[in-house]
Amino acid sequence: MAEAVPVRCPACLRENGYTVPVFPCACGSPVVPPLDLAAEPLPLTRRTWSETWVAVRCGACGREGEWPHPEVGCASCGTVVRIPVHPLTAEPGAGSPGHPPPRPRPAPTPPAPAPDASGPGPGQGRSQGRGAAVGGAGAGAGPGHASSPAARRPAFRPLTIRTARDAVTTAALYLRWLGFQDVRQPDGRPVPSAAVDLRAPGLVAQVDPTTAPAGLRAVECVWLNGLTSCATSVYFALAGYTDEARIRADDLGIPLFVMDLTGMPQPVNDPADELLGTGA
Repeated sequence: MAEAVPVRCPACLRENGYTVPVFPCACGSPVVPPLDLAAEPLPLTRRTWSETWVAVRCGACGREGEWPHPEVGCASCGTVVRIPVHPLTAEPGAGSPGHPPPRPRPAPTPPAPAPDASGPGPGQGRSQGRGAAVGGAGAGAGPGHASSPAARRPAFRPLTIRTARDAVTTAALYLRWLGFQDVRQPDGRPVPSAAVDLRAPGLVAQVDPTTAPAGLRAVECVWLNGLTSCATSVYFALAGYTDEARIRADDLGIPLFVMDLTGMPQPVNDPADELLGTGA
């Protein structure tokens, strides 16, 4: 796993820990986007699919691939920022006189099969750095927390988000990882809304896959739905939250999660931290 690096939020100037995602190249080698930490992170105010992917070259086989552009949500103000990446450059000396192309490295042994999708194994952890560097779900837990639900859970295996349906699927997998059973979309005709409902026994969740931050009304609606169902309310957003939504969610005790395009949900308030630590 790559080391966590500090990323300063341009809105509130707080430093957030961010762990660079590692992607699998077709040759089996890990691919890590080369972050440009000397450049200033840019607030993400609108999202376009063409700008959410970045070209990265595999250091083993030289293959170029498109991967999600690194992003992180600020744990303090909720601003989602895009982290600059060094652009691709021609491989020095490749094919030039006196510099033959590098010999391809043998592909490593394929990894073991992934666990069954019904019990997604989750993740590496939060890239938000709410008081600690990013790590596994139980990262930072001392010996006295070895038996906590977070310590017993396997690592979450995120699903790369390329479409709105991927965002909903990722949220459902994450909720199952937290311990909620039979997570699904409710039957019946959906209510006209950008957000997608997810239900499970004792759970009411909404997923907002749009490119605009979730607002106050969205948070209050999921809270009312949970209140009438005597269930826990949870909200997932791809583009973060407005300040009013975050304040209201804290008052109502609603866990808020933000998802980046690597498919790793990250808690952005204390109720979300508590849900991540205790599970369903």
